Amino acid sequence: MDLFADESNLEGQPLAARMRPRALDEYIGQAQLLGAHGPLRRAIEADRLHSIILWGPPGTGKTTLAQLIARHTQALFLSLSAAFSGVKEIRAAMEEAGVARAQGRRVILFVDEVHRFNKTQQDAFLPFVENGTVIFIGATTENPSFELNNALLSRARVYVLKPLQPDDLRTLIDRALADEARGLGRERIHFPAPLRDVLAQAADGDARRALNLLEVAVQLADRDDAGVLQVDEATLQAALGASLRRFDKGGEDFYDQISALHKSVRGSDPDGALYWLARMLDGGADPLYVGRRLVRMASEDIGNADPRALEIALAAKDAYDYLGSPEGELALAQAIVYLATAPKSNAVYTAWKAAVADARQSGSLEVPLHLRNAPTRLMRELGYGKAYRYDHDYPNAVAPGQSYLPDELRGRRYYQPAGRGYEQRIRERMDWVTSLRNEEAS
Repeated sequence: MDLFADESNLEGQPLAARMRPRALDEYIGQAQLLGAHGPLRRAIEADRLHSIILWGPPGTGKTTLAQLIARHTQALFLSLSAAFSGVKEIRAAMEEAGVARAQGRRVILFVDEVHRFNKTQQDAFLPFVENGTVIFIGATTENPSFELNNALLSRARVYVLKPLQPDDLRTLIDRALADEARGLGRERIHFPAPLRDVLAQAADGDARRALNLLEVAVQLADRDDAGVLQVDEATLQAALGASLRRFDKGGEDFYDQISALHKSVRGSDPDGALYWLARMLDGGADPLYVGRRLVRMASEDIGNADPRALEIALAAKDAYDYLGSPEGELALAQAIVYLATAPKSNAVYTAWKAAVADARQSGSLEVPLHLRNAPTRLMRELGYGKAYRYDHDYPNAVAPGQSYLPDELRGRRYYQPAGRGYEQRIRERMDWVTSLRNEEAS
């Protein structure tokens, strides 16, 4: 199977398809895997193929790498896309692979977006991987730990592909502009170096995006009197448009950036928090979702060290709901800065988890009689409410010796106020109340 189109058949193909590397030495990036001593390069050159999972963002060369492996080893290359394939296509591919293996050929089965297959579909590959009918190469943008079956993961090695660096993308852009056979080299194009750097940065680690944007920029360029295509700043900006940063609303990047935002607030770093907020909103995150996360941060990481934090987080969410974008985003930024610079305490969060754990583990402990309400004579005769001490009847509104927990949990302390912010005052008051109760009880 010819994996790459003949140079005579390149007409009409997108630039990204025409510039797809045809040899490992043309491949740009992923030096950690394909450098001189990279583990994947050594395995390919030694012809020690094994089933692998290629995990990385879009445009990092997963499909190209699978094709290069097949080409280098002269294996039959079969390809499926989990987005468009089902049981019928899987069965047909396995039958073709079985015929090829019977003829002594090695077979590489490449499954793009493998995370889109359900558990049953993923299981369908296992016997063929196990008996050597196919060498399995799966490509995914999602974390394999969450999206792939353990049985499939145990039979394949995971290789992580990283976003391309701007220098890598600049090399790719320069190569496409110079290549006369597959790229744009047959045209006379003036594309200043500083603007190439802007394009490389805007591609955001994605080789396909870089080449697509390059192609659009050249198509939009006007010719000067000498017939040279002039890619100036205005042309490039028109090509870039509203290019969004990488942000998958339900995938790995989503959770990574939410985690980075939350931890920046927890770590009292307003600059980091503002950056991750900007990244998320620029990438298309729902601002109201971010607002709801701010409310959580205010309770979890600030709590009563600054009770106003919760009010401000709620107000920011409501302000965005009222104003919308882009005006309402400033309210979220204001709240982010307030939360990041506020004193921190997770005492309420810790206390709540401990109380929940006791409630679940200690069974249905009875309410002590003195804490029960006694609206009827029978209940009073049974001792409901007996010996209850009304706190306001005592000095400082503290009833001596009275407990408010089930007898089995008497003396348990869940809430331990931190010595920061307003919780310092809460701690002082709680210590005072405890000393009063103990003194009056003695």
